[in-house]
Order: sequence, then C-alpha cells, then structure tokens
Amino acid sequence: MKISESWLREWVNPEIDTAALVAQVTMAGLEVDAVEPVAGEFSGVVVGKIVAVAPHPDAEKLRVCQVEGHAEGIKQVVCGAPNAREGLVIPFATIGAKLPGDFKIKKAKLRGVESFGMLCGQTELACGDDDSGLWELASDAPVGTDLRDYLQLNDNILELDLTPNRSDCLSLRGIAREVAVLNNCAYNALTIAEVASEHSEKRGVSLAAGTACPRYVGRIIKGVNSTAQSPLWLVEKLRRAGIASLGPIVDVTNYVLLELGQPMHAFDAAKVQGGITVRWANEGERLELLNDQTVALKSDALVIADEVGALAFAGVMGGKASAVSDATTDILLESAFFEPIAIAGRARNAGLHTDSSHRFERGVDYNLQNTAIERATALIVEICGGSVGEVFGALNADDLPKTASIALNKNRLEATLGLRLDDAEVVRMLTGLGLELTDETDDAWHFIAPSYRFDIAIDADLVEELARLYGYDKLPTRTPVFANELPATPEDGVSLRALSAALVARGYREAITYSFVDPKVHEQFSQGKSVVALKNPISADMAEMRTSLLPGLVQTLRYNLNRQQTRVSVFESGLVFEKGEGEQAYPQERRIAGLMYGAREASAWCHGKEKVDFYDLKGDVEALLGVTRNQAAFSFVPSAQPAPYMHPGQCAEVMLGDARVGVVGVLHPSTAKALDCNGSVYVFELTLEALLTGKVPAFQALSRFPAVSRDLALVVADSVSAASLEVAIQHAAGEYFKSVALFDVYVGQGVEDGHKSLAYSLTFQHNERTLKDEEIQQAVDNVVKTLAADYGACLR
Repeated sequence: MKISESWLREWVNPEIDTAALVAQVTMAGLEVDAVEPVAGEFSGVVVGKIVAVAPHPDAEKLRVCQVEGHAEGIKQVVCGAPNAREGLVIPFATIGAKLPGDFKIKKAKLRGVESFGMLCGQTELACGDDDSGLWELASDAPVGTDLRDYLQLNDNILELDLTPNRSDCLSLRGIAREVAVLNNCAYNALTIAEVASEHSEKRGVSLAAGTACPRYVGRIIKGVNSTAQSPLWLVEKLRRAGIASLGPIVDVTNYVLLELGQPMHAFDAAKVQGGITVRWANEGERLELLNDQTVALKSDALVIADEVGALAFAGVMGGKASAVSDATTDILLESAFFEPIAIAGRARNAGLHTDSSHRFERGVDYNLQNTAIERATALIVEICGGSVGEVFGALNADDLPKTASIALNKNRLEATLGLRLDDAEVVRMLTGLGLELTDETDDAWHFIAPSYRFDIAIDADLVEELARLYGYDKLPTRTPVFANELPATPEDGVSLRALSAALVARGYREAITYSFVDPKVHEQFSQGKSVVALKNPISADMAEMRTSLLPGLVQTLRYNLNRQQTRVSVFESGLVFEKGEGEQAYPQERRIAGLMYGAREASAWCHGKEKVDFYDLKGDVEALLGVTRNQAAFSFVPSAQPAPYMHPGQCAEVMLGDARVGVVGVLHPSTAKALDCNGSVYVFELTLEALLTGKVPAFQALSRFPAVSRDLALVVADSVSAASLEVAIQHAAGEYFKSVALFDVYVGQGVEDGHKSLAYSLTFQHNERTLKDEEIQQAVDNVVKTLAADYGACLR
C-alpha cells in the first residue's frame, strides 16, 4: 500500500521528521518497505500556458509554441509532443532549470528555430509513468507559479508492507490512528455528516448468499456530470497512491477506498434492471469485467446481480455492461460488507488481484458501509453535482461478525511483558486503537474490540498490541533463570550415540528418512500389521506411517543404485508406528536398523570382489550388541516362521533371554525383485530399548598361571545348533572354565548323513595355581557326558 506523507500529516502531524516517522511505524509492526520522493530533484520549473502554436518551418513533427509563465514574459519553445495545443497548461522548464539526472536547460536552436526552455511530461520530471506527451495540468492552475509549490511536490511516498491480519491499516485513517497512538497526539477523525436526500428513488435489495454478505447499502444520485474534471488535489492523492485518474466518479470511489478502507462501486443506474440481488454465481455464468476480461464464474463466486443477470464480481471488480461512462447521468452507488472467507481466493482463481479484493479478503469494517456512502456522496455532489436519493439496502444483523469481549488480567500483562505499565497508559493506548473500555477492576480491564479489528479476540492479542505500541526495543531484556540440574545417567546406560558410532566404525553411514512411506513400498513390509494411513498426506508416495525402518533403508538403497553406487551399508534409528486401540491408539516403538548390499570390500588390487554374506551382517550385529558389554545375554535363533519379506532359509531372530528383540537376515528374493533390487539385500532391525541397558564392567584379577586348552570334535545331528552346544559346554565345564570357541565345521566323508562335525576349543585357567591334568580331564569328561545325554553328541 502506498500513501503520501503529506496526506498522512493532514490527518495526524507529530513533531518528528520523515526518518523518525518511518522507523516508528515500522517498529510498531507496519513495515515501511520504501520511502520515495513524489518527484525527482528539479528546479526552475513553473506552471506554463501555451498561448499560441505554429508549425515548425523545417520539421513536420515539431511545433513552435508561445508559452506564458516566465517572469520576463512570453517565451518561444520548440516542442515535439503530440498533445501540444493552444490553451494547454503544462510544466515549463525555463532557461537555467535543472531536471532529474542533472540535466540543465539551456538556450537551444532546433532546426533553425530558437527555443527558450522545455515543456515537460511526467517522466521527464520523475513524477509519474505517463510518457505519451506533455503533462496536462488543471486549466485553472496559476500560471508562473513554481511547479513544486503548486503541486506540493516536496513530499514522500511511503510504501507499507502490511501483514494479512492488519486490514485495519489498509486505509489512511487506520494508519493515522496508529501514528496518533504512538505519539500520544490527536488525529483528524473526519466527521462525516449525512447528505440530505432530494428524491426518494430506491431499488430493492435481496441478500441471497447467507452469511457471505450480511450488509448491502446503496444510493441513487441523479443528474451527475460525468464529464466533470477531477480536482487537482484528488488526482494527485490518487497518483501518489499509485492509482490513475479515470474520471470523477471512479476517482471518488478510489479515494474513499484509500481514505476509509471501504471498497465501493458505482453503476450506471440506467443499465441496472430492477432491484439488486447479492447471490452466488451460477456455475459457468459469464461476466465481462471493467478490464475487458470475460470470466466464467464458479458457483462459489459472489455476484451483484439485477433481474437480468450479473452486474459485478462481488468484492473483486465491476462489470463492463453497467459501468459509468461520459454519457452517464444517474448512478447507483453501492457499499457492502462481504465475509472475508467468501472473497478469499476468488480473485486469484480468475487471475485477478484488485485493491477491493485485497481488502475484502482480509476484512473490512462491517460498520463502515453507511459512513463510506455518505462520504462518497458528498464528494461526488461537490465535483459532479446531482440530486441525492435516500440510502437504501438490506441487513442481516445475525450474520454480521460478533464483537469480541476481552478481559485483560493486569498481573498476566506484567508477567508477559516483564514490566508494569501504568494503568492509565494501558487504557490510553488501547482506547486509542478503538477498543471500548467497559469495566475496570483491581485485577483486570474489560474491553470490547472495534469492528475493524478482526485480529483481536483474546487477551494475548491485547498484550501484543501493548508490546508493539510501547516499543519492542524498550521491553526489558533479562537472562532466564532456571534450575540447571543435569539428569542422572545410569551407570549401565548405553547411549544411541555409542551404538551409532559402533556401526559407523564398521563402515556404515547413517540415513535419516521420512516417517511417511510410499504405500506401494510399505506393502512389502507391513503384511499383517495395522497401518496408520494419513488423512492429508504431503504427497501420494508419503501416505502411510512406517511400521518398520526397512522401507526407508530400501528406498535409500534404490536411490544409490540408480546413481551407480553398488556398495551400500546404511543404518537408521527412529520410531515406527502401528494402529492400536484405546489408550494405545497409536503405539510407537524405537528401533535401529541396518542394510548391507554389494561387495565386501571396495575395489582394489589386494583382494577379490566377494559379495557380503549373512555372516558379515551377523558379525556387525554382534559388534553392535557388544556395545552393551552384555553380548552373552543375546542369542541368535533360526526363525521358524520369518516375516514374508525375509528369506526363510537365511533369517534369524535376535533373542534377549526369552524375548525376541530383533531380526537379522536376507530379504526374500521376491521382495527384493519387487523393489527393483538385484542381488541379495542383507538387513537387520532391533528394538532400541533392548540395547540401551548394558552390563556394568567389573574388575577381575588376571591370573599369573598358564591357561590350558583342550579340543573336542563332536558329531551331532544337523538340527543341533552350535550356539546351543556352546551354552551347554559353559554350564558343564566346571569352575575353572574360561572360554569356548568353535573352530571347525565339517560335513562329508567319515560323518554320517544328517550329521555334522563341530570342533570346539575349550580353555581352562586357575587364578591362584597351575591346573593339574586330572582336573582338566575331569572337566572335559563332564562336558562330553552332558552333551551326549542332552544332544546325542559323540566324539569323532
């Protein structure tokens, strides 16, 4: 929004300069984007009048003008402007004048004819964008007067960038109200009196759009002179606001829009058939607008219509068929309130954005319509004459916005701002903004918000108003004080950072993927699980909450494979989600998962191109479990019924005691193929909580005596796992047992079909003496006996 500083100071004139005014308004939340002079830097330009025009003797496009306005009398000026004519009043740059761009006017000779100055257009004086010819001034402009003084060009244009909630400041009156409160001074509230009616012609008004338009008023003014010239003060104020003059009636409606913030429209009354109806458009209803654009309206667009059809796109732009013209003698002036939500977005849908739609979308004062029509009527009659009719219209009072009543607690205000404002100052600032004080107690004030402040509804809004008016820069700055007690860290705790570091050390890279996953990818991993579907997803491929971390890791793999990265090791930690019931409607679980694919080592001369296998992944998982210092508590058990997306022959469950805490294995070939992954994809997924509690290290004295090893080669059935044998050995080996290690697995000649040979190395050691052979042999015999009894094992 653009306004001129001089116009603002007609309403409120604090004793501060332009820079201070701009800073003050900006700090109050009404950001001033730019301050530009109304005109360029020039001097020596006066109001001139062409008293005679003759053709140039040697140039068809030039004219020799005799110009009045110089102190020494009439001067001859050669001019090429197409609108140069006798009687025209124009800016006249005399000899010695300086124009924008440091251009100095000198005596010249054009095609043999002397020229004593220059006749100027708007662009040459940096006063506008019209470069079609000379700047035509009012015919009654005082000839010889300095142009800067005549047009009051020692002025600035303030361009404000208002936030959408401050629709009350989309008018000069709104900004003046703010400046007055900020400087504790009075402002011109502009007393607007009713214009006496001179005839009783009216039109019926029907409000058929419900809450979209609860108030509509109109007035017929007969016998107006549509060809009258808008006064200079009106044209200049509009020009400085970025609005071109289009005739006195349209200029007045634009002026009231800028002055009071109420958009208005004038119809040619002779082109309006019957009464006025505010209704929703018929789907596809066509309307030619004032800008010559024809729009096909949707059924959610508001229109102003007569008995024949739509006259205007309500809140946006009038129709061309009913527009005023030079032939118009009777006008129907309208002023309405439209619910913001009924106008929002409608202009953009039609590829439009107008000053009216900009204001109606944000909210116009719903008590302003009668005041605005009286103001516009007075100006039109003053400029164009005419006979004024009675104000008519319709009102659905129940559909008007409800006025907010707000209680502001004094203690809460002090706690929020960090200081105690004087009670009288609080009342002054808020009543200055238009709020009505209805009651005051020792603890609180009670205010009613004005009809033009749609953004004030609760006490926090009043606190914000007081903060910005008092000055954000004046509010006290204090360092917050709080108890800085570090949470206790359990000695047996394991941090996620330590787990992540262990995987990074083994060549993994951490991935962070969305919790929202593609339903097509998710389907491969969510069989049998209750999936949480999003009601309003970001996109179609992010429509479900993940029930596993694996879909995100697989998509990461695909992303890398599509970019020629064929060796991938990634991991992720995060939440997974399922759909539950009751208090656990959406249970969440923290997990850590990893994926391995491709070659075991990067390409190099010193090793082959072996692919990773199950045992590479299992070793990484064991290293991860080792961070807890309680790896012995975990075990790997072949999956009896693996998930459908896991390979049934290469899948193991990770157990903590008797509880299942994860899975490790290979994706099922059909799953990998469905996800466009060629080759074996190795994955693991563990419950994070199972890894966050470890074993506290305890000191154990080192033995000074030698350790003794014994090797056992045992033949057992294929169904017996090596891990179960290791557990049995640990329990049967006696008190001097230290460790057991599997060092050979053999199947073939010499071993019965359906059986396998497992070779273990058992280590024994005493802390205080050297063990005897008899003691070691007794322990070994006990192991062999136990394994034979429990697993049918025999020595090979």
